[in-house]
Amino acid sequence: MAEVPRWHVAGDWFDTCNCSIPCPCTFAQPPTNDFCEGILAWNIRKGNYGDVRLDGLSIMALGAFKGNIWEGQSKATMAMFLDERADQRQREALQMIFGGRAGGWPGQFANFIGEVRGLEFARIDFHVEPDLGSWRAEVPGKLTSRAEAIGGPTTPPGKRVQVHNAGGYETGPGGVATYAKATIDRADAFGFKWDRTGRSSKHIGFDWSGPDA
Repeated sequence: MAEVPRWHVAGDWFDTCNCSIPCPCTFAQPPTNDFCEGILAWNIRKGNYGDVRLDGLSIMALGAFKGNIWEGQSKATMAMFLDERADQRQREALQMIFGGRAGGWPGQFANFIGEVRGLEFARIDFHVEPDLGSWRAEVPGKLTSRAEAIGGPTTPPGKRVQVHNAGGYETGPGGVATYAKATIDRADAFGFKWDRTGRSSKHIGFDWSGPDA
């Protein structure tokens, strides 16, 4: 295999899942009812894989697991959609990074995955409001994930419900999780199928680089 070049990607990640709010997985605890399934979505605001630019490209995935994945009680079953706008070199770069073969945090995260049901290039519509008031992503006809930020009587005006220094950030150490309630969480692809609302969603930025030293 060719030597992996230096790479860096930074952007937005969010999920919608079947867990109660807040999703216990973020705190490295067992998921609600000991089972988690949901949609994950990434958008690369700025990125490169060697001299290949990755700015603006998106990825979506489906995943499910039982027990506390952080304690090694099980491994996840996943399937992935990559942005169809990517040219051939970009497609290869995305598969290297998000498949975990280029190191960095995705390389560590790959240890939590036991089965990959499939990979498809598709249209992905992704949007995060600048104030983190809402976010959404969609593979038309297959995945739809939308959420609106939560608040409450003691949330200061203009602020978001956030968690710092949690023990189970899906995007790796050092993130800030902003919590929301899913308004649409719908999937019908690769044998995953559900349609629900009102469950957990969270946004976390990501900033990854590799290969590992």
